[in-house]
Amino acid sequence: MNISKRNYLLSAVLVVIGIFLMAGCATEHRFVKKTAFKEANQIVIEFAGPVDEAWARNASNYTVYEKPDPDIKLKIQGVALSADRKTVTLTFTDALKQSQPHVLTANHIASEGKTLGTAILSVKKVYLGYLFSILIGAMIINNFVFTKYLGLCVFFGTSQKKSTAVGMGITFTIVIVVSAMMSWFLYQFVLRPYRLDFLQIVVFIGLVSLSVQAVDTILRKVNPLLFKAFGVYLVLVIANCIIIAVPLILADNEYNAFESLMLALGAGLGFLIALFLMSSVRERLELARVPPTYRGLPIAFVVAGLFALAFLGFSGMSIF
Repeated sequence: MNISKRNYLLSAVLVVIGIFLMAGCATEHRFVKKTAFKEANQIVIEFAGPVDEAWARNASNYTVYEKPDPDIKLKIQGVALSADRKTVTLTFTDALKQSQPHVLTANHIASEGKTLGTAILSVKKVYLGYLFSILIGAMIINNFVFTKYLGLCVFFGTSQKKSTAVGMGITFTIVIVVSAMMSWFLYQFVLRPYRLDFLQIVVFIGLVSLSVQAVDTILRKVNPLLFKAFGVYLVLVIANCIIIAVPLILADNEYNAFESLMLALGAGLGFLIALFLMSSVRERLELARVPPTYRGLPIAFVVAGLFALAFLGFSGMSIF
């Protein structure tokens, strides 16, 4: 009987988690079956039924832009319609940056003489590849420390020893994942529905503070030595630019739960990588013959600048 109850409880938890993760995903139009990239400069729209030819071939009925740049509309060169009138192929003047998600608006879809409303559609590459690209992008390609220069206070303060650096990196990753997912949930189900978007910074800072306080209390009991090694820098996580930037980015880009998780995890692991690399070099620098005027923070800034130049080589790289 206990085993049966345990199985029911496990199934209920899995269902709740599944609903939570799938909630907030962009809803597509009921008449549109699929959108996808084709070739280097084409987007294919597959409809559930035949559309009116006059509507389908009119390029002015479509608006396409990259999700991060909504003000830059992409120029459509031509529109092709399949024989069964269920598939529309848009050809663009320039090659599409397929590593970025695109937003396609089909205005006043017409089928069999009826207007089916306007569809706002997202066009992405293979979804698992897209999730992986968000993770690698936040972790390496667009590392928040070496490419955006965020979180430098905690970065320089806790990167003197490997043990402290790794501990802070793991703690930071846990805090940023928890706070980002809570921020996403509140943004999707409270702030947006009730038009309270203007409070997002205040709410996000409050959630980060709550997460850090929870980690502070747990770490004080579980690992007092690591807690003492962090010192004031654990509290400074609250004011870390990265931990505030991630919820703002996921809210601005309208990420769903999976995408938000990948962004937060990538940002945390990227910070861990930056701390580990920096602490490895700074431990070696303690034994090096560094001029007295450069010892301490000056040489640390020089090393950070060299790492930033190295990470600049990843800029523009596309995984999928």
